[in-house]
Amino acid sequence: MKPSGILAASLLCLAGAVFGQLAAFGQTPDKYPSKPVKIIVPYAPGGATDIVARVLADQLGKSLGQSFYVENKPGAFGIIAIENMVRSPADGYTLMLGNVTTNAITPIIYAQKLDFDYLKDVVPITDVVDIPEFLVVTTKNFDVKTVPGLIAYAAKNPGQVRYGTVGPGSYPHYDMAYFAKRAGDLDMIAIPNKAGASGVINDMLIGSTQAAFINVASTAPQVDAGSLRALAVVNHTRLAAYPDLPTMQELGFPGVGTIAWQALFAPAGTPKNVLQTIFTATVAAMQTPEVSDAFKKQTFNIVPNASLADAKTWLANEMANWRKITGEVKIETE
Repeated sequence: MKPSGILAASLLCLAGAVFGQLAAFGQTPDKYPSKPVKIIVPYAPGGATDIVARVLADQLGKSLGQSFYVENKPGAFGIIAIENMVRSPADGYTLMLGNVTTNAITPIIYAQKLDFDYLKDVVPITDVVDIPEFLVVTTKNFDVKTVPGLIAYAAKNPGQVRYGTVGPGSYPHYDMAYFAKRAGDLDMIAIPNKAGASGVINDMLIGSTQAAFINVASTAPQVDAGSLRALAVVNHTRLAAYPDLPTMQELGFPGVGTIAWQALFAPAGTPKNVLQTIFTATVAAMQTPEVSDAFKKQTFNIVPNASLADAKTWLANEMANWRKITGEVKIETE
């Protein structure tokens, strides 16, 4: 064989060995992403999770040079979306933007409905944002003005306070049920509305329900107009726009109410270098003025994890917290 032929053969063998080593570690020499990336959202278009996914997808597409697009897979408390992701190739081209209900509560309370092992088959990439919520009451024939006032009214009128939820087992349902338990086992009645936050707000505006935990972005217009009254905020700190409104922890109820997070997930087995690329690009995206401003306008807190390992620890802690809550508060689910 000529020297050039020997060299070519040696290079081919070396390339094959390198490719084999990369494959053994779940990596390939192909640049990621080399084709469009799908982000599954477990709700119909227009809600908070969908908004977060679309803002993020747009910026990731710009920074990584490939299209990131949203595919809505609503239904079954997020199970349809999670199953769709888990059954997709673990190559980084199918991701999911889920929230506290779909990716922490559902895997616990609907574990028997899952035909996969959530903890083994799903990996978190990073938390993205979390969303403050108000404890609000209607102002229509309901004169409660403070959290102690709501507790006193409910205690004197058992079974007369109706609170809105977006469905059995949703985090707003658990929030109020857990509040009722912590406030002295108050007898309050849950009224679900499958139309989501807008449906619950409408019920409160007409006075058919009196109270609810609902995210700030959805309720701020009605609070500002005086048709709903905010009694407290569930957030890390008081909100700048409502400086006189106390947090639930200030009122003696730490851990009551949900700062509803939205996070990015992938199928387990996705190569670590691909996960790292997505993680790094996502954290960088949240620091851009376009994304930061879009989230701040929605009153979303930007809360990325410090690393992929930190994301795993964070999700494990979240699920431990929800096992505690769902263990203490028994809710009949569909």
